[in-house]
Amino acid sequence: MSDDSAVDVAAARLARFGKLPERIRLEDMTEERQASPNTGLGAACNPEGSWQHFSCLALDLGL
Repeated sequence: MSDDSAVDVAAARLARFGKLPERIRLEDMTEERQASPNTGLGAACNPEGSWQHFSCLALDLGL
């Protein structure tokens, strides 16, 4: 492929697809929060409230 045809192909690709969006930094995608006392291991051991955290296909289908 010659340099001119490579430039033409690149220009056609840019005209058709445009450019990629800017990258998002990891710091912009994450957020740190202080854990509240209601979350964590203590909340996972609640047998009466544990049904709220699981999905049941039969229940979702109304069976």
